[in-house]
Amino acid sequence: MTRLKSITPSDLKTILHSKRSNIYYLQYCRVLVNGGRVEYVTDEGKQSLYWNIPIANTTVVMLGTGTSVTQAAMREFARAGVLVGFCGGGGTPLYAANEVEVDVSWLNSQSEYRPTEYLQHWVSFWFDEAHRLAAAVAFQKVRIAQIRQHWLSERMQRENKFNINPSQLINALDRFEEKLKDCRNTTELLAQEAVMTKFLYKLAAEAVSYGEFIRAKRGGGIDYANRFLDHGNYLAYGLAAVACWVLGLPHGLAVLHGKTRRGGLVFDVADLIKDALILPQAFVAAMAGEEEQEFRQRCISNMQNADALDTMIESLELTARQCSQVGV
Repeated sequence: MTRLKSITPSDLKTILHSKRSNIYYLQYCRVLVNGGRVEYVTDEGKQSLYWNIPIANTTVVMLGTGTSVTQAAMREFARAGVLVGFCGGGGTPLYAANEVEVDVSWLNSQSEYRPTEYLQHWVSFWFDEAHRLAAAVAFQKVRIAQIRQHWLSERMQRENKFNINPSQLINALDRFEEKLKDCRNTTELLAQEAVMTKFLYKLAAEAVSYGEFIRAKRGGGIDYANRFLDHGNYLAYGLAAVACWVLGLPHGLAVLHGKTRRGGLVFDVADLIKDALILPQAFVAAMAGEEEQEFRQRCISNMQNADALDTMIESLELTARQCSQVGV
């Protein structure tokens, strides 16, 4: 009889976070360890149904309304490097009982062996306002490149429900990229960013014939596009938190949103892909009358196909190295 080899924590981390394929949003269930596996349990009538969570291939677990998690399950999540967040119904708002603040807080896996290389690069420039601004501008350039790549991709061109005007988009992105050179501080950069984002909402609404659209946080009542934007953005925040955790960067070391958000680095990193991947899908899903689960799967699939987590990690690595004052 062949003896089964025991699984060690290092075995669970053999799949790089950027290559993991699962993000879970769970509600009305219990998360526990059963027979050595992490599972979530739902009750249907007199039956309890058990569903496996493949933690070695999972980046984020979001626990919504009516959920509970055992200490043993949290131990296994930590061993596998899975970030856990507690949130309200539909994935928003996000809250947890540890660091940062109500809107963006994640239960990071505890480890004394997290990498320090990128943290050292990051803090070497972070206290210098000019270098922080340079990092923020570098992030905006990645953001622009992602929008160009995905809004003008063949896949989106085949999406007959999203009839974007390419010339309008290209001209707007060119103008924004040109104005980045003139920004003397983060306040001016945030103002330029707000103008561009407002235009992107307008362009996306026109592309699906949505009608008048005004961005309203926390769901915007019965406005489905607003609700989907919130929902999809929190999925992006989850990936951004994973990217920061992988490189050992605290959420408070933001380059753009730091004055208003203690967890601003998560916002900064999520912005790299939010407009490119979430924004168009929110309007398409709203016009198609999709349910939240359908939209969530649309977003997750879109982020996987676009290697969104890879983009976030690589952007953080490149910015840390380029702006670093270590050895200068």
